Amino acid sequence: MDDNTFLQKLLAETVGTAALVFIGVGSVPATKIVGGTAPFTMAELGVISFAFAMAVVMLVYAIGHISGCQINPAITLTLAATGRMPWRQVPGYLAAQLAGATLGALAIIGVLGHKAVDVGLGIASYGSTVSTGQAFFAEAIGTFLLAFVVVGAIDRRAPAGFAGLAIGLAVFAIIVPIAPATGASINPARTFGPMFIGQLFGGTVHWDQFPVYVIAEIVGAVAAGAVYAGLNSRRTAVVAHDTGQALAAAGKGVA
Repeated sequence: MDDNTFLQKLLAETVGTAALVFIGVGSVPATKIVGGTAPFTMAELGVISFAFAMAVVMLVYAIGHISGCQINPAITLTLAATGRMPWRQVPGYLAAQLAGATLGALAIIGVLGHKAVDVGLGIASYGSTVSTGQAFFAEAIGTFLLAFVVVGAIDRRAPAGFAGLAIGLAVFAIIVPIAPATGASINPARTFGPMFIGQLFGGTVHWDQFPVYVIAEIVGAVAAGAVYAGLNSRRTAVVAHDTGQALAAAGKGVA
């Protein structure tokens, strides 16, 4: 990944986030156009979850070696907060991800037409039966689980070559219980892009819900990074303690 320039990394994040939104979010209006606008059945939700999962899997293997395939501002902030990437790169990554999500949402309309807007464009939102607190918790816990899997899958001690599959399956699993409450955005860029484009094309956008999604997603992801770092620091301390004892014993033997 160090062989690529910072600009190449940003372009990869832009393309990757655009592809994620186009495929994942685009599967929502596509499903509604084909199956009608009634609430999703579990089978339809499964198709949408699978689309998101497969988008993540393909992108991890396509651009993971270029930019890390973060394609999610909450993940970027988590990696920076845990020392896995320099803070100076964060603004560029966030801008690239937001731009990519916007382009991806625009591409949905380019392919499906204004019907995609008519059926909601896959914009994440929660209805009157879901409280703000419930929506916050849903997005926080969903993003926590996603970020926890991400930082674990990219750990140098994790089995090599399986990060894409692990993260993709995590996305699939997380969407199933979270989507009925909030649409399971678990990604601030995925939240913003469809909202922005939906607004431009006359769709219904609940901007008052936007802060709930973004704050919950960032809180959940950063908390996951902190928890994983805590698990690692404890393990490191134990290893250091055991190593110290072994060295001390060896020293006594030499003496």
